[in-house]
Amino acid sequence: MSMLDVSGLDAGYGDLQILSDIDLAVAEEEYVVIVGPNGAGKSTAMKSVFGLTTYMGGSVEFREAEITGRTPDEIIHEGIGYVPQNDNVFASLTVEENLEMGAYILDEVPEDALESVYDQFPILRERKDQKAGSMSGGQQQMVAMGRALMLDPDLLLLDEPSAGLAPDLVDEMFDHVDAINDNGTALLVVEQNAKKALRRCDRGYVLVQGQNRYVDSGDALLNDEEVRQQFLGG
Repeated sequence: MSMLDVSGLDAGYGDLQILSDIDLAVAEEEYVVIVGPNGAGKSTAMKSVFGLTTYMGGSVEFREAEITGRTPDEIIHEGIGYVPQNDNVFASLTVEENLEMGAYILDEVPEDALESVYDQFPILRERKDQKAGSMSGGQQQMVAMGRALMLDPDLLLLDEPSAGLAPDLVDEMFDHVDAINDNGTALLVVEQNAKKALRRCDRGYVLVQGQNRYVDSGDALLNDEEVRQQFLGG
């Protein structure tokens, strides 16, 4: 039984349809990635799960409850966290203030959650009083991920977590993503570094022009000659 079940989803922005009959699923504690060429609808698919697009048909269910058409604020309460690719920190706030913002729906900040985030990202403990906007791109990404983890979501949506990072930091970011999954959080990840993502995930979806093209284990997709030649650079 899947935790997240997206079935026959049509979605886009305003009158512009991007996704056509998309199917996606994520099981408990599973690590799923979405890859594909630019403009394939990868981020739109993720945003649709979080209620950030125009719904045009199909369904999105989380733990067998329909969440199609619900607002992001409502979806957060269901146990889904989301880290956007861009503008994902409050630049004028400190690291710790950013993390505390992740628990805004609670009456008080859970100290155990804060400590858990600091254990996951030790550099954030060291820089907790630093303004987030003054940090490197990789450190800002850790702040954004840490903020989303403050509510201990069952499913975390990550949109291009390695985007804009220096090559030597990409593997470190993937290690952090692995660790989040190892701690029991299911992941749905959109990623431009398709080969790296598929090597680490349980299952992958290849989207092309807003439609499902392939779905299989990460290893199977990496070893598929057609997938390699068309989408992974051979």
